[in-house]
Amino acid sequence: MIEVKNLNFSYGNKVTLRDINFSVNKGEIFGFLGPSGAGKSTTQKIIIGILKDYLGSVKVMGKEIRNIKEDYYENIGVSFELPNLYAKFTAYENLAFFKGMYKRKTEDIGKLLDMVGLNEYSNIRVSNFSKGMKMRLNFCRAFLNDPQIVFLDEPTSGLDPVNAKKIKDIIFQKKKEGKTIFLTTHNMNVAEELCDTVAFIVDGEVKLIDSPRELKIKRGGRNLKVEYEEKGIIREEIFKIHGLGYNDDFLKTIREKEIQRIFTMEATLEDIFIEITGRSLL
Repeated sequence: MIEVKNLNFSYGNKVTLRDINFSVNKGEIFGFLGPSGAGKSTTQKIIIGILKDYLGSVKVMGKEIRNIKEDYYENIGVSFELPNLYAKFTAYENLAFFKGMYKRKTEDIGKLLDMVGLNEYSNIRVSNFSKGMKMRLNFCRAFLNDPQIVFLDEPTSGLDPVNAKKIKDIIFQKKKEGKTIFLTTHNMNVAEELCDTVAFIVDGEVKLIDSPRELKIKRGGRNLKVEYEEKGIIREEIFKIHGLGYNDDFLKTIREKEIQRIFTMEATLEDIFIEITGRSLL
């Protein structure tokens, strides 16, 4: 669905993107991860057709972006991190206005608002919305035209845990429906939960591309931690996962101790990002 080859881009004399290569398959949730200023938003703007003065090749649904026509926007949905809404319009009026921009059949506004828990606020002016409500309205706007590809920029930013989970569940559902999701974020926990594939970008360069699972397996310590209670004190022991079934000390521990927790000591995506790039996400 998306194929990027040798992408370079500069703002004036400042080089922003350097020889970026990646591809996104149909029905995949692809995470583009990096700190502020890394080049995430610039890459996204190129792929959605805002910036066309780039070097290299960027194809979406088989078409080179610099050659796209207006019909391209009939097939994609975009949700920017900062909501672009009309404050004096109600939630319903906002979606109705944007709905009128599409030639193709669009989704039912009531169903979209209900999807993000805003149906009861459909006739309230957006000026009275909280940041989280604006984020949810902006999110459902991206699905108005039933797009094949959806670009999401920090989709859970500013949301409480309940609504963040709601948004994540919707993203998973859209993936099941065959949608392709391109997600830019600096939130590694969100990426770890949602993404099939992640790309690490720093200073305009992609440092690594892989699935979160493979990254954690390859970069993790392959150890298992067992926490148990003994005489009112919580103690812990660490065992190598390899050959665990034949490890007498491990077997004795789980047979004889009052076990509290057992978990693998995997590296987090943030740990791996810092290891690979030498940079934090802030």
